Amino acid sequence: MTVEEFRLPDVGEGVAEGELVSWLVAPGDRVEEDQPVAEVETDKALVEVPSSYDGTVEELFVEEGEMVPVGDVIISFRVDEDGAEADDSGSADEGDVDETSPDAGEPESAESDDAAESEPATSSGRTFAPPSARRLARELGVDVAAVDGSGPGGRVTEADVRAHANGDAGAADAGDAESDESPAPTPADVDFDDRQSVVDARGDDGAAEPSPTIDSGSSPEPAGRDTTLATPATRKLARDLGVDIDDVPTDETRDGEAFVTDEDVRAYADALESATAESAPEPEPVDVDETAAATADATAGDTSTASASAAGGETTAGDETVPYRGVRRTIGKQMERSKFTAPHVTHHDTAEVDALVEAREELKPRAEERGVNLTYMPFVMKAIVAGLKEHPYLNSELREDDEEIVLRKEYNLGIAVATDAGLMVPVVDDVDEKGLFELAAEVRDLATRARDRSLKPAEMKGSTFTVTNFGAIGGEFATPIINYPETAIMGLGAIEERPVVRDGEVVPAPTLPLSLSIDHRVVDGAVAARFANTVMEHLEHPLLLLTR
Repeated sequence: MTVEEFRLPDVGEGVAEGELVSWLVAPGDRVEEDQPVAEVETDKALVEVPSSYDGTVEELFVEEGEMVPVGDVIISFRVDEDGAEADDSGSADEGDVDETSPDAGEPESAESDDAAESEPATSSGRTFAPPSARRLARELGVDVAAVDGSGPGGRVTEADVRAHANGDAGAADAGDAESDESPAPTPADVDFDDRQSVVDARGDDGAAEPSPTIDSGSSPEPAGRDTTLATPATRKLARDLGVDIDDVPTDETRDGEAFVTDEDVRAYADALESATAESAPEPEPVDVDETAAATADATAGDTSTASASAAGGETTAGDETVPYRGVRRTIGKQMERSKFTAPHVTHHDTAEVDALVEAREELKPRAEERGVNLTYMPFVMKAIVAGLKEHPYLNSELREDDEEIVLRKEYNLGIAVATDAGLMVPVVDDVDEKGLFELAAEVRDLATRARDRSLKPAEMKGSTFTVTNFGAIGGEFATPIINYPETAIMGLGAIEERPVVRDGEVVPAPTLPLSLSIDHRVVDGAVAARFANTVMEHLEHPLLLLTR
């Protein structure tokens, strides 16, 4: 039988990792090529990952909620036709066959009977092992079904395979030299004060000896790794227990990297606590007279320390912690990069939009006849394009490494959409080539799909200028952060009647507040003001849009 590993593909441009949100299949499920097997959230998108194989799901290697680097194995499939048929038939004999055995499918023999007898007693009769362990077993000539698994649920790890291989080799050597009764070699007892190095426990050749048992009565040796694999739940447990997960000893690995479980973390935390309790110094007698004066001085310090601790992010009963990842983390990184890279300047102004309101009211019935809900956004988009054409540096990108400013000739506007998962920015391409109704329909479609998380990553790429409409929620002015690496972003307030001065009198009029943030490395304030004037001119005189 053939087992194929399936690695997390690059589901977006330049995506390095993603959170596996949910599995759409389970071990034993029959899948077809291109059938979605998992949902992965990455780079502001929730995308379905399709299978590359026709076959049966062999094993899932990632837990839901776990961050997975692109290229890591997430699932394996049995892809041979015979195996698939066996699954479809639901034969009860399936569990009696080691799917990785090279003899599978061959006529039964005495050897295969022996192998069957040596299969570990798992509840399903199957051997659970990741592809890496199975590959190692094949390389070492080990029957993976004969290996005792030490991983969760009896899963066979690479360490188990190596230990089994070493044990077999030792037995074979002993049989050749003397007899089966010869005792197994005992490691030399080197005086290390009863401490066992984690590195030594693995052996020079990487072979794992029995899992290190942390003696609760001695100080555990921290592993001090640079990289550790663990599920998000395990990492949270480590944080809750105040344990550095890179210090937790483990013999289990995945794809060559140390893998830590909840049990490992708890055992290490217990050992640390016990060691700390035993090593705590006995209280020494205190001279009350000498310390009395010092107590008052120390009080202020204690108070400041307590205040600093409280301000240091400690949680108390009733607090709720929410994982900072997925879309929220992506937004945070993008905002941080933009804010600390581009020097922002925000220009504010207000357009009087009586004519725009009238134009929209006049066009709405015709739009409804075509099934379009005409909002003000298409008018704003066309006005912005008019401004970008007259002031091209607002439609640009600064490439610091190349020391050049790229003036974009496409007019692709990102439209910020507030969703339950966070701010998403789908892109409307070629705004200059589309009519008002077409833009209205496209914006509505993108916003709807942004909110139900069905946008494709490509639909959020390639914007040259971004618009954010915070006025739809409330507010007049803001300081929008540039959608890096663009040069500018415009924020829209709510169109409402506000007092304006006309012919020396204060009268109510519909107005639209505008907030324009620019990258001051590329655009000066004067250019930003002229751009805003052009946009306002087209909003206040929408007939000008017909000339575009």
